[in-house]
Amino acid sequence: MNIGNPAKPYFLDVDTGGDLSWLQCDAPCQSCNKVPHPLYKPTKTNVVPCSHPLCAALHNGQIPASKCTSPQQCDYEITYADNLSSLGVLVTDTFSMTLRNTSIVHPSLGFGCGYDQQAGKNGTVEAVTDGLLGLGRGAVSLGSQLKQQGITKNVIGHCLSSSGGGFLFFGDDIAPPSRTTWVPMARITSGNYYSPGSAALYFDGRPLAVKLTEVVFDSGSTYTYFTAQPYQAAVSLIIGGLSRSLEQVSDPSLPLCWKGQRPFKSVSDVKRDFKSLQLSFGKNAVMVIPPENYLIVTKDGNVCLGILDGSALLKLSLNIIGDITMQDQMVIYDNERAQLGWIRGSCVTTTKSIMSNI
Repeated sequence: MNIGNPAKPYFLDVDTGGDLSWLQCDAPCQSCNKVPHPLYKPTKTNVVPCSHPLCAALHNGQIPASKCTSPQQCDYEITYADNLSSLGVLVTDTFSMTLRNTSIVHPSLGFGCGYDQQAGKNGTVEAVTDGLLGLGRGAVSLGSQLKQQGITKNVIGHCLSSSGGGFLFFGDDIAPPSRTTWVPMARITSGNYYSPGSAALYFDGRPLAVKLTEVVFDSGSTYTYFTAQPYQAAVSLIIGGLSRSLEQVSDPSLPLCWKGQRPFKSVSDVKRDFKSLQLSFGKNAVMVIPPENYLIVTKDGNVCLGILDGSALLKLSLNIIGDITMQDQMVIYDNERAQLGWIRGSCVTTTKSIMSNI
């Protein structure tokens, strides 16, 4: 994203599981990690006061609700499931965004100026992004702010390619509605997330005796997480269906891995040994999860399960559909109609050829 005047580039982690966008910020910075670009430097006129409606929306959307330490600024503190956190103040600045007709708009949007990030020891973690792009359902999310300013409808979509790259879009004029699998958004007890509700779990077309309650679509999560019972049921069937040529092995990358007779170069080398999972939402909405959407190959040439036990690792009561499972399909978060959609296809990076590849 290009932010500021003059505009400067920043790499942001696309996160549909959180509302607030934030940049590591020289305010000055108390604890920041190494990032690709110089830290964002605010001015006094950028700082959002405590009385601003956006500050109230931010605080009301946080659990527990936050408070200001001073009327001159809007403080925030966010902690994520993996214990990464960001502490800072809310600011506004210009975002330079290109519309499909190639015109450029410059909305002033609110985001976090994070001067204290906790992820490893200060300065020792080298991040691939400068901050986070919050695309959740709350009023401070980027999609909500663009809607409030009349720039786009509050519809967000992403398409992540398993070979790298992909695209992100705002508005409802790209997704092919007739060929998309749609399911209504559900309200869940754990928070204001994008959720299709609960799901029946299938392995190779056969129903399992466990359900996934409170499923969440979260692009901020690299892996997919099941709660304890669905995880154990899925692992048991996956292991039971493997050939004897695969041997379970310890790998620092992930908890459950296998090696073959020779190192694997890609998931395509081994996917024939694994079966597909399916998630069934409601009556007719099915998401197929083929092996390439739940396996990774590590640098050591082992194949590992990219579905993890969220109950044990992160103390989660949610089932999270993460990036590994959303690869090679367009996922649409339609806040206008309160529905989620997905359609499998090639995640090309040019909008001109999107329709022909999805």
